[in-house]
Amino acid sequence: MGGIYLGKVIVTFPMSPFTSPFSSLGFLLLLLLVRSIGKEGKMVESCCQGPTTAATVATTCVNNTPPPPPPQSSLFPRPALRVTSEFDSESSLLFNKISCKLLDSLAKLKLSFRNDSRGQISDPQISFLSKHLSLHYDLEERNALLQANFTLDDRLHFQATQDLKAQQGEVAVVANLAHPSYKLELSSAVPSAGLPKATFKFPAGEISVEEKEDEQVKRALSVTGIVKAHLLNGVCTAQYRDEDFNLRYSYKDEEMSFIPSISLPSNVVSFAFKRRFGPSDKLSYWYNFDSSCWSTVYKHTVGKDLKFKAGYDSEVGLGWASLWLGDEDGKAKTAPMKMKVQFMLQVPHDDINSSALMFRVKKRWDI
Repeated sequence: MGGIYLGKVIVTFPMSPFTSPFSSLGFLLLLLLVRSIGKEGKMVESCCQGPTTAATVATTCVNNTPPPPPPQSSLFPRPALRVTSEFDSESSLLFNKISCKLLDSLAKLKLSFRNDSRGQISDPQISFLSKHLSLHYDLEERNALLQANFTLDDRLHFQATQDLKAQQGEVAVVANLAHPSYKLELSSAVPSAGLPKATFKFPAGEISVEEKEDEQVKRALSVTGIVKAHLLNGVCTAQYRDEDFNLRYSYKDEEMSFIPSISLPSNVVSFAFKRRFGPSDKLSYWYNFDSSCWSTVYKHTVGKDLKFKAGYDSEVGLGWASLWLGDEDGKAKTAPMKMKVQFMLQVPHDDINSSALMFRVKKRWDI
């Protein structure tokens, strides 16, 4: 029995008086294997005190080969796609929206279009949205709408909108005054057709002054405003627009709301009444004294994902009932299975046979 010492591994081989180990072809192959492994630093030190055979060395080398490195992630991974489809049975239109976030959620790319019952695509639009710049491109009209905004020193806020095809737009500057609740906004159309519109906002409301064209007077200043104040455990709101003055009072507690209003100089009086019968049931009623029109709505909710509503509108003579699966005012991503469904039944009071059942489905997929 003979052996060769290579590094810290002893390789043994059988010997006879008539056969030299260096004349054995198998020994040469084994020697080359051991030398190559030793040069690359992959030979494992033998822990056995007894004789080591060629099979033992080969098995040790194979079992201790380091695992391949994990695949490196791509520098530009595929962004997650969000697909939203909404179908309205009344119009038989399918609205589709595909969006994805780019540049580590700094921007969003959105594609939207409609499908009719024949499968034809209409109103295709591509939008690029970011915090300070937005671009909306209409493929059919070949028109782009640009929107930009930025803030200087937390005191001045600039906004600009431009319709490239119509060559029209608007620019606005909002300045924070001594307190963040007090703001002064100046806005003007582009190209300018007169004095800019000035709006002063304060905690109790806002007042706007702008220049308008009149039939008798070419240009005149128009004043609009709204002011709110707390009065008798409620809120009193006064609104003035286009020579019409509306005064409304709103009282609300945990169970009841009462909202009377009057418009001057037309002297139109109306009131709204809302009564809550518990956390799940609510009844609303509205009446107009001038036209004698009224409407009522009853609402019952089960959690936030199931809502039933029924009502009647005397002005159009229509009774209706609606069932919502999913939050009515929420988005599809927060609904169960990311899907919202609405069923509505409309029943005209003078022709019950022309009743109609409609539904609307909105579904979102994350790919």
